[in-house]
Amino acid sequence: MTDQTKPAPKKKSGWLNIAIDYGPLLVFFIVYRFFAPEDSSNSVAEVLAVVKGTGAFIVAALIALGVSKWKLGHITPMLMLSTALIVFFGGLTIFFQDPVFVQVKPTIIYVLFAIALLVGWRMGRPLLKYLLDAAFDGLSDRGWMVLSRNWGFYFAALAVLNEVLRAALPFEDWLAAKFWLFMPLSFLFTFMQLPLMMREGLGKEEETEVETTQPPV
Repeated sequence: MTDQTKPAPKKKSGWLNIAIDYGPLLVFFIVYRFFAPEDSSNSVAEVLAVVKGTGAFIVAALIALGVSKWKLGHITPMLMLSTALIVFFGGLTIFFQDPVFVQVKPTIIYVLFAIALLVGWRMGRPLLKYLLDAAFDGLSDRGWMVLSRNWGFYFAALAVLNEVLRAALPFEDWLAAKFWLFMPLSFLFTFMQLPLMMREGLGKEEETEVETTQPPV
């Protein structure tokens, strides 16, 4: 006799995961561009545009959290932590009227995840498995371990890259780089891991749609 009361698992959707990960940042970019002054020397209007964009960013991030729970049936610890930091640093940006807080937020997220994953790897614990809530069905423990190491080094590289761009670029160009540089790099890195994951058991037990996992924005 089958158990008909057990709810069917939510279907994974790579595109939905991408929308949840990058949708709030897109909202931030659109709102900022809408309110940004044509005269870049108008620092007061520039800061106000950043503040308005940040407010929209916070709201969109919270909506993305709810959509993840509603459509995917779960909220990964990685998404939960990144949303909490968006709210925290976004609140600081609005309170102090200073865009630097929203710029250093990605660096802090990347550093935290890099330290956690690399320390876990050295201790023999694949923490990425718990951060992603075991998103890759069938992946072996060895696969999770190697993947945790790779993502740890990748997060460390993103932290350095974000700080270099933050120091070298004006705010608008830095924000554009979040889309036109960080996103392609993340897709490239994710797909570079697929051969490893396939060798380590991903999708062997059952046909599985691979989640396109992206780093927090």
